[in-house]
This record gives sequence, structure tokens and C-alpha cells, in this order.
Amino acid sequence: MTTSQPRDPAPDATPFPEEPPPPEEPAFLPPPPRHRWGFGAFLLVEVVLLASAAFISALVGDTGPGPLPMRVVLLGTMLPTMIAAGVAVLITFVRGNGPVLDLRLEWRWADVKTGFRFGCVGLVFTTFGAYLWTQLVGNANATSAISALVEDRKMSVSAAVVMFVYLWLLGPICEEIIYRGLLWGAAEQLQWRSERWGRVAAFLLTTAVFAASHLEPLRTTLLLVIAVPIGLARLVTGRLPGSIVAHQVNNFLPALTILLGALGVASF
Repeated sequence: MTTSQPRDPAPDATPFPEEPPPPEEPAFLPPPPRHRWGFGAFLLVEVVLLASAAFISALVGDTGPGPLPMRVVLLGTMLPTMIAAGVAVLITFVRGNGPVLDLRLEWRWADVKTGFRFGCVGLVFTTFGAYLWTQLVGNANATSAISALVEDRKMSVSAAVVMFVYLWLLGPICEEIIYRGLLWGAAEQLQWRSERWGRVAAFLLTTAVFAASHLEPLRTTLLLVIAVPIGLARLVTGRLPGSIVAHQVNNFLPALTILLGALGVASF
């Protein structure tokens, strides 16, 4: 008599399902909730920027012959843009949904990486463009307004560091809030045939206005070269930190040049 061997239990016919991959984020994000501000808000911020610069100039008064004192250069360089950016953020609270939604001021590491890549590419193009521009118009006409103010002048260590930090980190944040935050958001509010074309129009408009707003006609073409990769970072990521990082990367070498020259470490 044979005894049958017990059969192995049947394998589970329903294995654990694999975890689905995270959905890819679309290149063009859906628009944020509509806000109650537009181009008028941007124009107001521009008026605040110019008025605060004029007020600071009048406040310091006549400094006499010779170059401006460094404290005047620092105040005149930093305060107007910081005040204008603060007004832009305030507008989003008063007539919108706050800066996170209205300006897309949402921090993501993926945007930092994208902004860094665009910033590095932009730095290469900017360096090459600045070289060509210098050959065409000469050093005097290719120098930025800030560089002209501090050229061949030594600063105290504290003043030089403050200028470096502003030009490298803080200035780009303020400018991006104004142009690729507030102005970009105003352009996106218009009724375009598609969301994609609305973002492309915002990119083109903010790139042109950013270059013209520096009020340096001879450098406008060069400023357009600088603005394109910064705007592309905003366009690709759909958020403001991407363009902020790209702007900061682009400003690093010019800010470092001014820092070393002001400290008398190197002459460029």
C-alpha cells in the first residue's frame, strides 16, 4: 500500500502588486487660482522702485565733488529693489492668494537643480557675450552701473561683503520677485488660446522688460543674453525658485570680481 505524499500548497495566485511609479510632473503646470492684480500692480512696483531711489538720492543730499561715499552706493543699490520686492509680496497678500500661489514661490530641490544647470549654461553664454560686447563697444561702455560706481575703489571688508552678498544672493531674489514673479503673473492672467502660449508670452515679455529696466541702453543686448537662460528656468520649472537660482549662479562671478577688486585683492 502506497501512501500519497502531501502536496505543496498552491502558490498565491495574487502576489503583492508593485508600487506604481510616481507620476511625472508636467513641464507646464496648471495655473494657480486667479488673483485680483495685474499689470497695474507691476507698474505700481516700478514706480515705488524709482521713487525710493530718488528719495534715497535726495536724502543723502549733495555729497560734494568726487566719488559717492560707499554707504551711499550701498544704500542706493540695495534699498530701492528690496523695497519694491517687498511691495510686490504685499500686493499678493492684499489682492491675491499670497506669494506661494501668486508668484509660484514654492521651494523644491528639483527646481534648484534645474536652475543651477540653466545658470551654468547662462554663465558660459554671458561670459562669451560680455567678451564679444567688450570687443565691440569697449570696456567703458560694457561695464554695469554698479561696477562703474565701485571700480578702482577700495571698501572696508564689511562693505565689500555686504555688496557681494547682495549682488550674488539677495538682489536676484528681489529682481525675480518683481519681474518673473509679479510681471510674469500679470502676463499669465491674460486670456491666451492655451496655457502653454501664455507662459511663452510671459517669458518673452519678462525677458525684454528685465533687460530694459536696468536703464543701461548700451548694455541692453547683453542683458537680453543674460535674461534668456534665467527666464527659461522659470518657464521649464513653472516656479520662481528655478529662475532665482539661475540668476544667482549667473551673478556669482561678477559679484566675486567686484568683491576682490573692492578689497584690493585682485584687479580685473
